Amino acid sequence: MALSERSGERHEAFDREASLDDLDWRILEALQENARITFSELGRRISLTPPAVAERVRRMEDSGVITGYRVELDHGRVGLPILAFVRLRAAGDIKCLELGELTKDVPEILECHRVTGEDSYIVKVAVRSVEHLERLVDSLMPYAETVTSLVFSSPVMGRAVRPPARPTSRRARRSS
Repeated sequence: MALSERSGERHEAFDREASLDDLDWRILEALQENARITFSELGRRISLTPPAVAERVRRMEDSGVITGYRVELDHGRVGLPILAFVRLRAAGDIKCLELGELTKDVPEILECHRVTGEDSYIVKVAVRSVEHLERLVDSLMPYAETVTSLVFSSPVMGRAVRPPARPTSRRARRSS
């Protein structure tokens, strides 16, 4: 079960930006680097006791800031060496939301993002071969117009989310 399901709807009213202090951000950065870090080790890094770290993590889980913990896979080592992005534009009588629902049942689709512009969705897929990709795209064509891009390399992957930059005040900008 995802943590957000366990915590119910409480996270909807949580003002995430205003409620995260510097220690929370340091905890989030460490957990994004290694979600298996112990509360003891995390506490040593940020000068908090393990129970204080555990309480902050629990609070961020309950509020929906932390939504789960995942394993990162090497797609090639699990037999899916080809990554591609496929742009989907709802076609024919199918509606955009129906297309989104359809993508949930396709195991090769790792991510699906509804987007603005001419396309309805962009999906990230992992497949065994070019022939597998061709069959996948062919299976989507009755529901959407497609444009496919193969991934050659990924110079940035799984970047940790960092605290947003704080805007500088007008007074500080004028004195520069």
